[in-house]
Amino acid sequence: MPTVLWIDEDGRIARPNGVAFGSDLFKDFTGVEAEPHKDEIRRWVRDGEVPIAADAARRAVADLSDDEVMARLHFRVAAHARRAGDEDAARRHFAEAGRLAPSDWTIRRAALPLVGDDPFGQTFFDMYGEWEKLGKPYHGLPATG
Repeated sequence: MPTVLWIDEDGRIARPNGVAFGSDLFKDFTGVEAEPHKDEIRRWVRDGEVPIAADAARRAVADLSDDEVMARLHFRVAAHARRAGDEDAARRHFAEAGRLAPSDWTIRRAALPLVGDDPFGQTFFDMYGEWEKLGKPYHGLPATG
């Protein structure tokens, strides 16, 4: 899912990561409209209104589990191995990241083009279906609207 994070002019997080889109291009697929989020941004810019208080935001976005932290580390190692030309190591670490965090959309979706898979091909749709069946788990605020 596209993830949006609001950072104010002082470098502070004004709104934690959450599902949002800049247009309705994926509305039919995701059911998420862009306009409610854009309205929140307008209220923030014009009036300084943040849609969620800092304390509520900390409670709303849970910490990653130990497996999820390890999965993200494996993902970074895999990306580094790929840049270094070690495709075997990259594939092993991408696979381990997916095994440790099978519901982590960030890891699984981001790995698709890095392992030569079509990011909008059948693997993507299979993965999306699995993720939907699990209730669309996500470390962030849900979509606005």
